[in-house]
Amino acid sequence: MAKLTSKKIQELLTRGVEKIIVKESLEKKLKSEKKLRIKHGVDPTTKDLHLGYAVIYQKLKEFQDLGHQVIFLIGDFTARFGDPTDQRKTRGLRDKKEIEKAAENYIKQIGKILNLKKLEIRRNSEWFDKFTGEDMLKLQSRFTIARMLERDMFQERMKRGEEVFCHEPVYPMLQAYDSVILKSDLTIIGSDQLFNEIQARELQKEYNQEPQDIIAMPLLVGTDGKRKMSQSLGNYIGITEEPFEQYGKIMSIPDDLIFHYFELCTKIPLKEIDQLKKALKAGVNPRDIKARLAQEIVKLYHGSLKAKRAKEEFERIFKKHLEPSKILEYKLSFTRYKLQDLLTKTKLASSKSEARRLIEQGGVKINRRVCKDWQEEIEIKKGMIIQVGKRKFAKLEPSS
Repeated sequence: MAKLTSKKIQELLTRGVEKIIVKESLEKKLKSEKKLRIKHGVDPTTKDLHLGYAVIYQKLKEFQDLGHQVIFLIGDFTARFGDPTDQRKTRGLRDKKEIEKAAENYIKQIGKILNLKKLEIRRNSEWFDKFTGEDMLKLQSRFTIARMLERDMFQERMKRGEEVFCHEPVYPMLQAYDSVILKSDLTIIGSDQLFNEIQARELQKEYNQEPQDIIAMPLLVGTDGKRKMSQSLGNYIGITEEPFEQYGKIMSIPDDLIFHYFELCTKIPLKEIDQLKKALKAGVNPRDIKARLAQEIVKLYHGSLKAKRAKEEFERIFKKHLEPSKILEYKLSFTRYKLQDLLTKTKLASSKSEARRLIEQGGVKINRRVCKDWQEEIEIKKGMIIQVGKRKFAKLEPSS
């Protein structure tokens, strides 16, 4: 184990950290050079991981690089009914196969940040699939209904006269039991998971384990500048998205998020971030500082060369107002298409409903002409360019 100076411990426990429970305990563990078992659990419910997740994984990487054992816990059992945290309605039940497919994607993607060879990957179905009814009752007997119903979203629902179903308050109990099974010394989480992980501390005591400490990371605000980053809200930046797409999304964030992203999503030293803040106050164009941010993030997930190319391509389109250097070409079967169908055919929209929404919002151009009628008949001509949003392009060719 690497011996840490007080300065290094301070940096490790402050940068990007919202809250620590219990800081004195964690500092003592780090100074003792004990190899910590660090748990992070995730329910695989979406296709891709985004920068909001990466905020936590980058902190996990810091501990992994110091020689600690990171445990990546896939909640393949708990994902079947879902965490009620921040949910105003009950989640629907999910299929095992769907969850396993998402889990496989997660494991591939975290390899961009964490060393998979040193990572302990576990699934909580290992123990919960073996649970009997009696086992579940014994676990539930260690918690009170009053404590579980203290949670804000349950209180809000009850005030509105909406139901809280019996399985929902059980979720924090199961998450707490994960820590008991894994003998977790520390868990690193998003701040929205604090309630669940605090339950683990109490449960570990009952099992004669030293309670885990908790590092809670702030929730990354999405590209809309208002809500936490989420795939379901469409305000996310995927860690495996193409470099140009990543770069463009970062350039689209509101200016007041620039340093929020610098601190949470890059490895730029804090001193340098302070210098950039001073430069902004001195009158430097925020666009230039945002371009530095975009390059740093793309470089982290795709390398320096692809980050440089992403920047050049962005400037080509948005500064010089030229077409992209490379555009996907589609040879179409017919010479005429309804605009809505054309977007789905060229994969510029994932569905007809999305295509219609994009068109009606003025986000679709053909040869730089804005098209707002989703029923418009488009005659396909060789070299015709269709653009959706700011960064999606396709070159069309009619059937011969």
